[in-house]
Amino acid sequence: MKPAKARPEWLKVKLPAGEGYFRLKRLVEGEQLHTVCRDARCPNIGECWGAGTATFMILGDVCTRACRFCAVKSGKPLDCDLDEPRRVAVAVEKLRLRYVVVTSVDRDDLPDGGASIFAETIRRIRAIAAPIRIEVLVPDFGGALDALEAVVAAAPDVLGHNVETVPRLYPLARPGAGYRRSLELLRRAKAVGTGMMTKSSLMLGLGETDAEVRAVLGDLRGAAVDFLTLGQYLQPTRHSLPVARYVPPRDFARLREYALDLGFRHVASGPLVRSSYQAHEAFGES
Repeated sequence: MKPAKARPEWLKVKLPAGEGYFRLKRLVEGEQLHTVCRDARCPNIGECWGAGTATFMILGDVCTRACRFCAVKSGKPLDCDLDEPRRVAVAVEKLRLRYVVVTSVDRDDLPDGGASIFAETIRRIRAIAAPIRIEVLVPDFGGALDALEAVVAAAPDVLGHNVETVPRLYPLARPGAGYRRSLELLRRAKAVGTGMMTKSSLMLGLGETDAEVRAVLGDLRGAAVDFLTLGQYLQPTRHSLPVARYVPPRDFARLREYALDLGFRHVASGPLVRSSYQAHEAFGES
């Protein structure tokens, strides 16, 4: 893969600052929590934390997989922290959130892939922070549909699972995952989750073609996915895959219109869009 040239102007962001940012930083550190904002080096951390929103990452900060687009540490994780769901709920209550996103690392070392911790986190948040909308961004649980169904039974408002890239690039970018496995998870989640929305996300700039992207969007609608996000891949570490192309904003705009024509209820598409970026806005348009 030939690396792209220097990062263009439209991908530059301000450094994190402001009282809102530092307040959330203190709270996350005080409760010994992890966020995908910081662990995955999200470019929007200043904007989101400054507005008092964050995506909490449960099940520790060490992933059992080694996807080549991700900055999260990989290796052998520690045992599950059974108090983590309570601490996430406490943080949500202190922040007075009305919309929260909870994601995780992959935990292939656990019999249920961490599904029980997801479910308990949802229940804990509902118990002390109602009324609230809860979005979970789940791993593929190794294809175990009973694990998925345990999360769905806890009744999140949105269940997300990211396909991330086109099928041809899975061996390069997601060697531990399977494209068809991810589609089946999304299809099954919609089938068993009464009234629950489903969501997925795709990174652009890894070497995919427009035709491949459009085919994936068709597959996602075929799985009845409601919400979609499209964003630019940015190389998070020097060991990660290089950026093959910086996709201009006009191309993101065209893909958004194409996706809406396919029937997605909400599409966020832009260079700095990430899967949980301004996630609450989906309900404003659905």
